[in-house]
Amino acid sequence: MKIRTILVFLFIIVSGYLFFQYQKYSSRPMPTELHPIVEESKEELVKQADEIGISIIITDSFRSAEEQDAIYQQGRETEGTIVTYAQGGESYHNYGLAIDFALQTNENNVIWDLEYDGNQNGESDWMEVVEIAKDLGFTWGGDFTRFKDYPHLQMDFGLSIRELKWGKRPEDVID
Repeated sequence: MKIRTILVFLFIIVSGYLFFQYQKYSSRPMPTELHPIVEESKEELVKQADEIGISIIITDSFRSAEEQDAIYQQGRETEGTIVTYAQGGESYHNYGLAIDFALQTNENNVIWDLEYDGNQNGESDWMEVVEIAKDLGFTWGGDFTRFKDYPHLQMDFGLSIRELKWGKRPEDVID
């Protein structure tokens, strides 16, 4: 009986704490653009890639929950292949914390070729961009274990999607 009482008591404490955390941040509006640090790092990524002869374009950055839902429907209710498993509010793009990129060839073709070596240095341009991105603080979607998202780069600032949904923002954890 004592153990059950202790477990109930712990459950009440944890539930109260979680409720308090939710209430503390829940009134915050959703972001409408890239977080300033992500924006600055995106620009630096493009610049550093260009300096080593690699042209990249940012194919996606901030997207609304509605835009996310439309992308989620691709390959499900609309034509195309499935490109995401995240519905609206479940992607770091929805909080201004993610970007997607592609390579641009000398002929101005946009490609997602992980083996392409346009600067002809014997290394994959894609992986060179990924290394620059990681040095700038991005996490690469190609390292994800469940769904490899090779064009995806994000900065989560240690925040989970659940915390972001609750209204917590990077400013709450970086100071």
